[in-house]
Amino acid sequence: MVDHEERREEVVAAACRVILREGIEAATTRAIAREAGYSNGVLTHYFADKDEILLSALRSSHRRIVARLRGKLAGRTGYAALRELLLDNLPLDDERARETGLEVGFWSRSLTSTALLEVQREEAAELRYLVRSLLGAAAEAGEITTGEDLDDVAERLLALVDGLSVRRLLYPDVLGAERLERLLTAELDRLAATPS
Repeated sequence: MVDHEERREEVVAAACRVILREGIEAATTRAIAREAGYSNGVLTHYFADKDEILLSALRSSHRRIVARLRGKLAGRTGYAALRELLLDNLPLDDERARETGLEVGFWSRSLTSTALLEVQREEAAELRYLVRSLLGAAAEAGEITTGEDLDDVAERLLALVDGLSVRRLLYPDVLGAERLERLLTAELDRLAATPS
């Protein structure tokens, strides 16, 4: 008997591989089906169209990231949790480089797909909320001191993560993992009452 959820996951995984290898525009239903080892017709039993496959791929990636973060943030609060959260969003290893590549691949498509853009904005809002909450907790605990509006600080930190991530993908020889971590930590240390 066919496990429908398993087959859906196989198709989503195939879509992710195609996107990472060839770009999001190359992720046609035909290419995804070929990558998954199925006929094009099989995909129509599990997904309405290409955008549904792409949405599923994006959500699947986000679920994996959230699950990993839960483990990393367990027992951490304030500054320590903020640092761990932001570092986890950088492509410091192969897994996170693939996640970042997938995410960046969706950015241009999101500008022309209302459904993808909505998912991107929802996920970004959750991350922004978490960063802002951790900044607030760190400020209340006296772990950071700044006269800046914490909403502005959150936006700056998120923009730094996005910028460093893209630069790491484009220029890995110039911006290695150690340098990437050092740059982010330096920005966080500017906020810290006593730099870590």
